[in-house]
Amino acid sequence: MPPGMGRGLGPRGFLTDEEKQNMPKVTKSLLVRILSYLKPYWLQFVFVFIAILLSAGIGLLPSIITGKVVDEALVGTELWPLIRLLLMAFATLVTSQVIGVLENYINAWISQRIIFDMKNQMYDHLQHMPHSFFTTEKQGDIITRMNTDISGVSSVISGTLSSIVNNVSVVVTTLVALFTMNWKLALVGIVVIPLLILPTKSVGKTRWKLLTESQAKNDEMNQLINETLSVSGSMLVKLFTREKKEYERFVDVNEEVTQLALKEQRSGKWFMVIMGMFTQLGPLLIYFAGGYLIISKGDPTLTVGVITATVALINRLYRPVQSLLNIQVDFTRSLALFTRIFDYFDKENTIVSKPDGERPDMKRATIDFDHVEFSYTPDKPLLTDIDFTVPGGQMFAIVGPSGSGKSTVVNLIPRLYDVCGGKVTVSGVDVRDIDLTHLRERIGVVTQDTYLFNGTIRENLLYARDDATQEEIEAACRTASIHDFIVNQPDGYDTMVGNRGLKLSGGEKQRLSIARVILKNPDILILDEATSALDSISENAIQDALEVLMEDRTSIVIAHRLSTILKADRILVVKDGVIAEQGTHEELLAREGTYRGLYETQFRQILDYEAEKK
Repeated sequence: MPPGMGRGLGPRGFLTDEEKQNMPKVTKSLLVRILSYLKPYWLQFVFVFIAILLSAGIGLLPSIITGKVVDEALVGTELWPLIRLLLMAFATLVTSQVIGVLENYINAWISQRIIFDMKNQMYDHLQHMPHSFFTTEKQGDIITRMNTDISGVSSVISGTLSSIVNNVSVVVTTLVALFTMNWKLALVGIVVIPLLILPTKSVGKTRWKLLTESQAKNDEMNQLINETLSVSGSMLVKLFTREKKEYERFVDVNEEVTQLALKEQRSGKWFMVIMGMFTQLGPLLIYFAGGYLIISKGDPTLTVGVITATVALINRLYRPVQSLLNIQVDFTRSLALFTRIFDYFDKENTIVSKPDGERPDMKRATIDFDHVEFSYTPDKPLLTDIDFTVPGGQMFAIVGPSGSGKSTVVNLIPRLYDVCGGKVTVSGVDVRDIDLTHLRERIGVVTQDTYLFNGTIRENLLYARDDATQEEIEAACRTASIHDFIVNQPDGYDTMVGNRGLKLSGGEKQRLSIARVILKNPDILILDEATSALDSISENAIQDALEVLMEDRTSIVIAHRLSTILKADRILVVKDGVIAEQGTHEELLAREGTYRGLYETQFRQILDYEAEKK
């Protein structure tokens, strides 16, 4: 590949339309913020820059020595001068390579340490973000920020920053050497540079456009393959006999992809030919100018060795000049990368613990909802006036139509969300005034969507209390009716559960989740349809365990099962953002309101079904 060609052809050489539209604004504060990550490693950066300058200076010597060989050693009668110059050239090459290795090592070390620092900072920041952040942000975006974006900082430091310094150093030292040897030949060599730059930019834009179109068509083809050759997609194709139509669609897209690929390859081949001609034109012009000055003008300062050295140095100049032309693109993309990272760092954590947060005793705590209002978005209120009190040690059940906000009500207690109006108090203290860690340590939650980490059963249980003994773990599992299942596994408590617990059934996962909360031994218990994934036999076993767990604890249960609701001290019916009704099962049935409707449509069907089975 001709010098300087590579960087101008692909995406590195040009900004996409999206990048142009979202080009970050360069401000002093942004640059200072970026430099703050480099500041701890300023001494290492000094060594890198010194290495770059030394490498640029030493890199001149092989070309200059080549000129000396031509002028002095090859025309002499003794062999030693030639050997001496060749040894000098070899020594400079070795020295240059050693310095390059040292520079790359320090650069890589700096890059990885900065990535280490940023990932730690990002992980810590995201760990403390409110629950709403994770329900609104795409998981893929979070992972991209953590891995791809922050890892990309390495290319900015070891690539963009070092490349700029290196290219500037090479250009400056090479120009100084060229004009020191012969300013006339230097000017001739520099004149050729625009002949390399202009076609590179022009053809590069054409190829970039073709590459973009080709990528879009490839995406379309991949989408078609993914949709029609998947299990569900292929079944749909067969059931609607669309094989021929889908084949015709594929042929059309495949033809467009092929034609675009051929156009891109043709433009690349002709470009290679043109650039090869231009790169050879520079030396030819220098040889012609040098010959003219020696033969016609009899210039005594000009020698064949000087001409040879000039040609070598001019070739050394082409690539860094080409690279420097792309500084704007590299700089813009580097700033955009940091801007994306800083965008996450700047997301405010709205749920924080007060520095002097209270730590009240929460055993048999009274929970009070005082005219609570809440909405996920300002224009769509979900809870408008939730007002009730759960006396200490009692168990309340919450029921209501799907989407009425039952889970949201209980999520306000451990401050997964904060109220928009009113307040929630525990033991008479507003939860926003309680130390956040203290609050959550004393609340146990079993959710309908049970989540297990990809580890062993033991590791998942110890997430509740990492200092729990084996006896305590087994006791919790016996209470949750999961111990016998565990000990019958080949690896017992060291059995791997798989990603999200996929190696276990829904009921097994839920019983493990209950055992985990039992092991935590909380003061307040929240069950969000905790037995939804259990069959009737398992539910009866777990129900006894939950009753033991709820004994003498303040508990709130969201349930669709009548057996759970009947045991509640009081039932709260959530509808249209308010507590529409509350009372015992018999009281609510007598009112013939919302609860009676839920009973007839949901619970009555379950009771009739279970009666039929008996």
